[in-house]
Amino acid sequence: MYEKTTLPNGVRIVWEKIPHVRSVSMGIWVGVGSRYETTREAGASHFIEHMLFKGTESRSASELASIMDGIGGQVNAFTTKECTCLHGRVLDTHLGVLTDVLSDMFFHSKFAERDIQNERGVIFEEIDMYRDTPEDLTSERLTSAVFRVGALGKPILGKKSALRAMTGESLCSYMSRHYRGESVVIALSGNVSSGDIDRISDRFSGLPGGGAGKFRKAEYAPAVTVKRKSLEQNHICLGFPGIRVTDGNRFTMQLLIDILGGGMSSRLFQKVREERGLCYTICAYGSSYRDAGLLSVYTALGQETEREALGVIVSEIGRLCKDGVTEDELTRAREQVKVNILMGLESTGTRMNRLGRNELFFGTTPTVDEIIARYEAVTPEDIQDAARRHLDFEKVSLSVVGKADSAERYMELLHI
Repeated sequence: MYEKTTLPNGVRIVWEKIPHVRSVSMGIWVGVGSRYETTREAGASHFIEHMLFKGTESRSASELASIMDGIGGQVNAFTTKECTCLHGRVLDTHLGVLTDVLSDMFFHSKFAERDIQNERGVIFEEIDMYRDTPEDLTSERLTSAVFRVGALGKPILGKKSALRAMTGESLCSYMSRHYRGESVVIALSGNVSSGDIDRISDRFSGLPGGGAGKFRKAEYAPAVTVKRKSLEQNHICLGFPGIRVTDGNRFTMQLLIDILGGGMSSRLFQKVREERGLCYTICAYGSSYRDAGLLSVYTALGQETEREALGVIVSEIGRLCKDGVTEDELTRAREQVKVNILMGLESTGTRMNRLGRNELFFGTTPTVDEIIARYEAVTPEDIQDAARRHLDFEKVSLSVVGKADSAERYMELLHI
């Protein structure tokens, strides 16, 4: 079981004590990401994540790194479209040091202009790296195309034109407007003591109250986007309307995705790769947000095999919608999910992520037994109903990167 306390300013602290482990994982979760940004602010959330590591008012970047290395700890961060997380993992005896370091980075990062200039160059390189990674580029272009309205479809890394205009002052202003009490969750898992929670409460009690602000509602709209690029393979991503992160059907949707393209026994892997030998990689995955979602199928293959492969993919999706799934397929998918959940319990980092994310998006964290029971309750009929609702080729979208044909040609192959 986990415990939770809410400070007067709205900051939530959630933790679970695991006395038989020696590690503790701690994360500072902020319910703001790239979709909260205006056009001029595009990339600010991710830029701030980088700047938190560039030194504070009392410690240089190298001193922060030395402190963590000196205790054998790990510290990192990530930014998504809807949240930012600064997190670390240490021995239980060093949780006080980790709390001090993360708090210092969160509250007292200096955002020096020289560091801003240097890190801007690093982010530009990161943007170029993603543009040179075709699987990421294909997925990003699909998301941008189907969520054209609002900032949900915009890249997390931002645009160079907006990033060039950002200063330490503008980033601090963005942070002060969004990093507020009601949008912050502190999550911990491991051998945590009551004194540790008191220390964290004291550090975060001074954060101003209020929420992170509003974002424009996103709506899925079918789209086709083709990017011609000199590559050995064509990278193809099909998209269908998905579900919100809080949708009650998320357990059914996860099992549907696993059966369709989640592993080596999945239908698409078996049909497209194993039986036909048309590709090396093929998979299905879901992306869920507060108000929208996307179900995607990705593959990479040669120009000479893409026509046949797309035909097989369309056929398999149609067969799934028409005939449903077998009990054996559903049982395998359930076991995969259950094993992932149970094995994840052996990591304090995974447990901390589970606490933080659930508190941020749901306001509570269900027990493992409750989650498994929700998966066990899914029937083959539920899977087929979900497939018919979401895998609708009247609403299909497509992103292709490589030595691609015309958009019209791909629409013909998909029968749209």
